[in-house]
Amino acid sequence: MEKIKAIGFKKHLMTAISFFLPIIVASGFLLAIGNMMGGASIDNFREGFSFADTMTTMGGYGLGFLPMIVSTAIAYSIADKPGIAPGLIVGFVAHGIGTGFLGGVVSGYISGYVVVIMMMIIKVPKWMEGLMPTLVLPFLSAFVAGMVMYYVVGTPITWFTDLITGYLGNLNTSSLFVYGAIIGILASIDYGGAINKVVFAFVFALFSEGIYEPITVLILASMVTPFGLTIAYFIGKVINKNIFNRQEIETLKTAFPMGICQITEGCFPIVLNDLVRNVIATGVGGAIGGGLSMLWGADSHIPASGMFAIPTMTRPWAFIAALAIGSLATAVTILILKKRVDPNAEVVMEEKEEDDVSWDDLTIS
Repeated sequence: MEKIKAIGFKKHLMTAISFFLPIIVASGFLLAIGNMMGGASIDNFREGFSFADTMTTMGGYGLGFLPMIVSTAIAYSIADKPGIAPGLIVGFVAHGIGTGFLGGVVSGYISGYVVVIMMMIIKVPKWMEGLMPTLVLPFLSAFVAGMVMYYVVGTPITWFTDLITGYLGNLNTSSLFVYGAIIGILASIDYGGAINKVVFAFVFALFSEGIYEPITVLILASMVTPFGLTIAYFIGKVINKNIFNRQEIETLKTAFPMGICQITEGCFPIVLNDLVRNVIATGVGGAIGGGLSMLWGADSHIPASGMFAIPTMTRPWAFIAALAIGSLATAVTILILKKRVDPNAEVVMEEKEEDDVSWDDLTIS
C-alpha cells in the first residue's frame, strides 16, 4: 500500500482536476449562454456566424478537447515540463481513437511515467544534454506512450467504456435512484474536497460518453447545502426556531447567490461551526435530491454552471424539482439536529494578548 501511495496516482489526478476544473466551468458558462441565445457550433467560418454561435463554439471546444487537457495536466504533474509535449500528443491519440475522458486520464499517466523512466535510463554525451528536453525526451516518450495507447490499452479502454455505458443505460428505476443517491452523498459531504473531485472524474467520464444524468446529480449536490441552509433560515422564522447566529445569517446573503452558480464554498463559515450536523444534513439532501434527479432523468449537457445549466436540459423540471426536494430535506434535517440560538448573538472571539518583547531580556552568549 505504501508503494502505491508513493507512486502518487491520486495526487496526480487531483492536480489534473484542479487544473482543468476552471476550463470546464468557463466552457460550461460559454456553452450555456450560447445555447440560451440560440447559438450553434460554427462549422465553416467563411459562411458567417452570429455572436451566440461564437459562445456555443468556444464552449464546445473547451469541453470537447478535455481528454488532451487532462492528459497534459497529469503528465505535467508526474514529470514536470518534459511531460507536457508527450501528454498533449498522446492525449490527442486518446481523443482520436475514441477512448474519451477515461482515455485521457490513462494517456496522461502513461506519458508522465514514460518520461520519468526515460530520464532515469537515457544517458547522452555532454554536447547533447541541451537536446534532451527539446528533442530526445519529447520525441521518444511521445512515440513510446503513443504506441502503448494504440496497440495495448486503447482497445480495452474503449471496451470498458462501452460496457459501462451499456450497463448504466439499462438500469431499472430502483437502481437509478440508488446510484443517484450514492453520487449525491459522495459529491456533497466534503464540500468540493477530494471525494467530490474523485466523483467528478468518474461522472465526467460518463458525461464524455453521452451519459448526462450522473454529472447532473453532482451539479445538484453542490447546490444542496447553500439552498438548504437558506431554506432552513426562512422555515426557522416561520416555526420560531432560529439556528443561526448573526454572522451566519450574514454569510447566507452571499452563500445563496454563490450556490446558484454551483459554488459551495460560501457556506464554509456556517458548516465549519458545526461540521458533523451539517455533513449529516447535507448527506440527506444530497441522497434524496441526487436519487430523484437520476430517477427522473435530469440531464445537463454542460458539466457545471449550476442554475445556468438548466437551459441545456431536456427535463429542466426534473432538476428543479429534485433540487427543491433535496434542499428542503437538508433544511428540515439541520433544523431537527441543531438547537435554537439567539439570532442577535455575536460569536465571541477570545483574543490572547501577546507579551511585549523587551530588548533588555535578550542576551548574547
